Amino acid sequence: MRIAELPWQADPTRRFQQFAGQPWSVLFDSCHDQSGQGRYDIFAAAPYATVEAVGNQVVVQRGGERQMLQGNPFELLAQQLGTLSEPSGDLPFSGGAMGYFSYELGRRCVDLESRREYLEYPELAVGLYDWVVITDHHEQQCFLVSQERAHETRLIWDELLHMLHEEVEVEEEHFRILNAPQSNFSHDGYAAAFQTVRDYIQAGDCYQVNLAQRFAAPSEGRLWAAYGRARTMNPAPFSAYFHHPKLEISSSSPERFLRVCNAQVETRPIKGTLRRIEGKEAKQCAQLQNSAKDRAENLMIVDLLRNDLSKNCRQGSVMVPELFVTESFATVHHLVSTITGTLREGRHALDLLEGCFPGGSITGAPKRRAMEIIEELEPNARGVYCGSLAYIGFDGNMDSNIAIRTTVQANGETCLYAGGGLTFGSTMEAEYQECLDKAAAMRAVLEEFVEHK
Repeated sequence: MRIAELPWQADPTRRFQQFAGQPWSVLFDSCHDQSGQGRYDIFAAAPYATVEAVGNQVVVQRGGERQMLQGNPFELLAQQLGTLSEPSGDLPFSGGAMGYFSYELGRRCVDLESRREYLEYPELAVGLYDWVVITDHHEQQCFLVSQERAHETRLIWDELLHMLHEEVEVEEEHFRILNAPQSNFSHDGYAAAFQTVRDYIQAGDCYQVNLAQRFAAPSEGRLWAAYGRARTMNPAPFSAYFHHPKLEISSSSPERFLRVCNAQVETRPIKGTLRRIEGKEAKQCAQLQNSAKDRAENLMIVDLLRNDLSKNCRQGSVMVPELFVTESFATVHHLVSTITGTLREGRHALDLLEGCFPGGSITGAPKRRAMEIIEELEPNARGVYCGSLAYIGFDGNMDSNIAIRTTVQANGETCLYAGGGLTFGSTMEAEYQECLDKAAAMRAVLEEFVEHK
């Protein structure tokens, strides 16, 4: 492994902005300065290979060679990562796969046919990166790191070091929202969908369904311009930015999906939300802690994830060390639990990701039936929303978010989603308002870029 220390810089976006305009640039951002919850930030650009799931094919591009493969996208990606390397010491990541896994990819995991057309962008898109920049906020150190798996890295190493040492002025990106974002549900339409879910629950089809609204508006320019405002207005420990040739993603996710570190597994599902009111935080956190409805909602997903983790974890290793912990963010309080386990010998982090995909906190329970109902009731495909942005290292370690509080720009349109878990104890107006509360910070960011004619 090759490593070079860089001058300390707390804000990763200042260095990353040199690369943000390049397709396949990617940033995993803990927003440490604002939230204090994260330790590391990671960014990279110029992957030596890319892997995309498009329809029924997996497309692998490396240099001038393009392969069209058939098979399981998770297994094919693991093959592209190659033989596991030694762990990279204290660093969380020293190269490997980084990108997104869309919610639609989850249909393959639960054997669910879609009644919708395929997305206009890949269901999975990851780059294989041989160099990465790591910011360690605890030690106040920055590093350029490489596993030296690609010949190209050796050729550009000195140039990279020069770029990363210098303060580079980058022109401000243009971004405009041409109209205020509009929901794909009217109030009455959401009420009708809510009642359908309630009927399914009463009939015994399911216990919980996550129903989401989509807010969309025509736009132009680069979503990167809005990312800086998002990390300031809605800081979150699992934030990310990804620039794919066909779309841009800005995620301010508060939720870890799956983490693997030296075969130790952790997932931290969020279920239970209350709008944050300044000056009343302590009272609200107590109210959320004591809410029977929110605790029941959370526990359903904890049970689902215990089962999902058990598919690839050692027998008897799956535990719940934390249950119903409150965490506070810019506009909401959340109820969070932690489930842990130990990966079975011979299982890859991507086996775990496939076995748990998509995350139970954003589907409902039981997962497959909840996904069928989502497919029936939500007017639009979710795409990246409720999928995951993740990195999977050459050493087998992984971290990933649930792609909520996530804005996507593609085909001249910017959209964001917000949803909530409906149970038999839910009330329509409260759930409708919860969607608006969750979307509030992202909508506030976009409103700063609305073109006023």
